[in-house]
Amino acid sequence: MATIAEPPAASVASGGPHRHSLPALMLGAIGVVYGDIGTSPLYAMKESFIGPHPLAVDRLHIFGVLSLIFWSLMVIVTLKYVLVAMRADNRGEGGSFALLALISRNLGEKRWTYGLVVLGVLATSLFYGDAMITPAISVLSAVEGLNIVNPAFGHLVLPISVVILVALFFVQSHGTARVGAIFGPVVLIYFAALAALGVANIISHPEIIEIVSPHWAVRFFLHDQTLAFLAMGSVFLAVTGAETLYADMGHFGRRAIGFSWLTLVYPCLMLNYMGQGALLLGNPEAVANPFYLMAPEWARLPLVFIATAATIIASQAVISGAFSVTHQAVQLGFLPRLRTEHTSERAAGQIYIPAVNWGLLVMIVLLVLGFRESTKLASAYGIAVSGTMIITTVMLAVLIFQVWKWNRVLASLVIGTFALVDGSFFASNLSKIADGGWFPLVVAAVIFTVLTTWATGRRLLRERLEHDSIPLEVFIKSAARSVHRVRGTSVFLSASADVVPSALLHNLKHNQVLHERVIILNVSVEEVPHVAPEQRLEFHDAGQGFCRVILHYGFMDEVDIPQALTSMHSTGGFDMMSTSFFLGRQKLIATREEPGMALWREQLFAFMMRTSESAMEFFKLPTNRVVELGSQLRI
Repeated sequence: MATIAEPPAASVASGGPHRHSLPALMLGAIGVVYGDIGTSPLYAMKESFIGPHPLAVDRLHIFGVLSLIFWSLMVIVTLKYVLVAMRADNRGEGGSFALLALISRNLGEKRWTYGLVVLGVLATSLFYGDAMITPAISVLSAVEGLNIVNPAFGHLVLPISVVILVALFFVQSHGTARVGAIFGPVVLIYFAALAALGVANIISHPEIIEIVSPHWAVRFFLHDQTLAFLAMGSVFLAVTGAETLYADMGHFGRRAIGFSWLTLVYPCLMLNYMGQGALLLGNPEAVANPFYLMAPEWARLPLVFIATAATIIASQAVISGAFSVTHQAVQLGFLPRLRTEHTSERAAGQIYIPAVNWGLLVMIVLLVLGFRESTKLASAYGIAVSGTMIITTVMLAVLIFQVWKWNRVLASLVIGTFALVDGSFFASNLSKIADGGWFPLVVAAVIFTVLTTWATGRRLLRERLEHDSIPLEVFIKSAARSVHRVRGTSVFLSASADVVPSALLHNLKHNQVLHERVIILNVSVEEVPHVAPEQRLEFHDAGQGFCRVILHYGFMDEVDIPQALTSMHSTGGFDMMSTSFFLGRQKLIATREEPGMALWREQLFAFMMRTSESAMEFFKLPTNRVVELGSQLRI
C-alpha cells in the first residue's frame, strides 16, 4: 500500500546534529563502522601471496603489494568515501537507497531515472552476498590462528567457527543495546594491538616505510603486468568494508567517521600491513599466516581471542546492516511486508527481522562448511563489494554532474579516477569467479530477481486496481446519500487517496451500509529517511462524512497507523473503540492471458503475497478492530 512520493513542504525531519560528543561518536564508529575493514589484515596480505595467483615473497612483490594497499585505501576510502561520498547525505543518512532517493528528489523524473533505480537495487542485491561472506571469512580467519598457536588445534577451527556464528545469530532477537557499549573499547584494543604488532616488526626493517611511494606499485606492474593485475583481486580485500562508512553515516555522522579513519584506523591498519611486510622481508616462510606470526609465541593465543572478538563485532555490524537495508527495501516497496521487531526502546534503528536472521545463518554455515578455509572463501570475497563500489561511483557521477554541478574538468577528473580504480578492481576480481566468486553473483541474481519481481508485481497490481476503481468524488456524489449510514468510523487503506478502495466497494456490495465517518487512508513513503512526527498526517475533508488522510513516513521510519491517527484532534478526534479498519486481501491468479510479467515471476509474486506479514500486524492495527475483505485478481 505504500508508495514513493515527494514529501510536502517542511515535512521532512532534519538529520540534525548528533547529541553525543565527537569523541564518543568516534568511539562508537570505531566499534561499528570499522569492524569489517579492520579485520582485513587477518587475511588480505596472506591472500595476496598464496591466494589463487601466488606471488614470489621477495622485496619487489612485498613492496609492490603494500604500495597498492596503501594507495587503494587512500583513493577508495579517504578520497572517495570520506571526502566525497559522505557529503552526499540524505538528511544525514547514507547508503545506496539513500543516495538513490537523494538524486531522484533533486532531479525528478528523467529518462535515465529507471536505470538509476535498477543500479540501486543491484547494489542492494550485491550487499546481501557480502553480508553472507563477511561473517564467514572474518570468524574463520580469526579462529584459524589456533593452527599457529598449536597445529594440534587445527581440527577445532571449523566447529568453533560454526558455534560462534550460530551463537551470534541466536542472540540477535535480544538486540545489541547492552553489548553495543563494549564494541568501541574492544575494537579499540584490537586496533592498538594491530599498531603495536606492526611497530614491533617495522623496527627490524624500517625501510618498509618506503611503500608509501607509488613508484613501488608502478614497478610491480612493469615487472609483470598480468600477475600484478590478478594480484589486485587479493589486494582489494584490504578495502572491503569501505561501503560501511557511507551506509552507517546516519548513526555517527560524517565528522566522527572521517576523524576516526584519518587519526586512528588508517594509521593502525597501515602500521600492521607494513609490519607484516617487514616480517616477510626477514622470514618469507611466515607468508602462511603473517598476521599471527608477527606476534611472539606467548601473545598468539590472546591475539586469537582479541581478533575473534573483533570479527564477531564486524559480523554484528554486517548483520545489523542487513536488517536495516531490508527494512528500507520493504518501506520503498521492493520487498513484501516482513515481521520486524524492535530490540531497543531508545534506539529506533535497532531492529530484528527473523526471516533475514535465519536465512543469513543457514547460508553462512553452509559457506563455512562448504569452503572450510578462509583462503578458499577469500576467492568468493570481493566481487560483490567491488561491484557495489562501481555502482556507487556511477550514482556519484550523476549527483556531481547533475545536482552539485561541479566544474566539469574537476568532476571528470574525480569520477574518472574513481571509475578507473573501481573498474580495475572489479575486472581483477572477475578472474576469481571459478574459484568461488560465482557465489555472491548467484546470490545477487536471486535477490535482484526477488526485489524487481515484487516491485513490478506491486505496480501491475496497483494499475489493475486503479483501472477498476472509481474516483472518490464521483462515488461520494452517487452513493453517500443513497446508502444507509451507521454509527462509528471506518478506515479503508488504499494505494491512492483519490480513488475508492476495493475493500470499500466490496463492503458496500455485501453489507450495503456506510459508517457516519469514512476515512480513505494512504501511507506514503517519502524519499527521505525520516519525516517529523508533527508533519506526519495530511488531512483533506471530502464532504458527506468522507475524508482523505495521507500518512507520510521516511524510508527508515516505522509505520504505526493508530499512533499517527491520534493526532487528528483538530478534525473531530479519533476514537479507536468506535473505529473499524477495513483491509482488502487479493488472491492473485497467475495467467498467461493478461499482459504483465513472465508466468514464473507472476507465480513468485503470488507466493510472496501469500507469505508476507499481514497488513494488520505490519501497520500495528488492533486485532479486534480489523475486517478483511478478499477478492480474486488476475495479473
